[in-house]
Amino acid sequence: MDFAFTQEQEELRREARAFLEANPEAPLAELRELGWLGVSVPEERGGGGLSFLDEAILFEEAGRALYSGPFLTTAVVLPALPEVDEQAWSVEVDGFVPDLLHVDRVLTQGMRSVPAEGEMLATMDETRPLGRLTSSDGDAVEGEWEPVRLRLLAALALEAVGIAQRALELGIEYVSEREQFGKKIGTYQAVSHPLADTYVETELARSLAYWAAWSVAEEDEGAAVAVAAAKAQCAETAVTACERSIQVHGGIGFTWEHPLHRYYKRAQWLDAFGGHAAVQRAVVAAALLD
Repeated sequence: MDFAFTQEQEELRREARAFLEANPEAPLAELRELGWLGVSVPEERGGGGLSFLDEAILFEEAGRALYSGPFLTTAVVLPALPEVDEQAWSVEVDGFVPDLLHVDRVLTQGMRSVPAEGEMLATMDETRPLGRLTSSDGDAVEGEWEPVRLRLLAALALEAVGIAQRALELGIEYVSEREQFGKKIGTYQAVSHPLADTYVETELARSLAYWAAWSVAEEDEGAAVAVAAAKAQCAETAVTACERSIQVHGGIGFTWEHPLHRYYKRAQWLDAFGGHAAVQRAVVAAALLD
């Protein structure tokens, strides 16, 4: 079996990266025009008819660009609807709703479509605010919550990979330019070794994330375990990648004008939302020991 990306998938990655680098805060309407919403929704329901594996590339690139709109949640919800909806969507997980202020409807764990009305909460990551619904009354949506949950956690894992990748790139760029005692600081082992560790961990996390995406796309019986493993590993990798990159940057890495603190906050948000790594690994352990 060939696990490499196809030529079309590589082209999709290049186009997505170029667009998001130029438009990191593009409104959701622009992503809809690009066809990014409903990518994995069947064509007969108004979607792109592609695989969740194709959509996974977009989630990773959105994480790398630290995209702040409700693209991820909308894309996760749309396959659960009878047809592609023009509204912006979020999901309620354990009582919390990402981007509540920026969406029209919320899909609850009880598979109900609820108006996006509620109270906002103070959180670490201002680019992805959380809220609580004031009411869970809404229209029933046919289907089960578990496929939505798995798509959501897999998408979060992929976004975490993108964050880890960008944190690594920022670290490499800095240590390749910054000089100390007449040398590029990247030549010192105390600086280069942490970044080498980040590279290895990011590649491992990416493999897990795309395994999870494949499992979700194929509705594999091991999808729940694959997704739990990916969410745990990828989120922790993103947090550690940001910490190491901040460390090798020195003083500038701690400043507000440098983007690393925003990536670090998103990484910690991803780690916490939907269950920390310990919660996800309990799922893996139960599957192994059952």
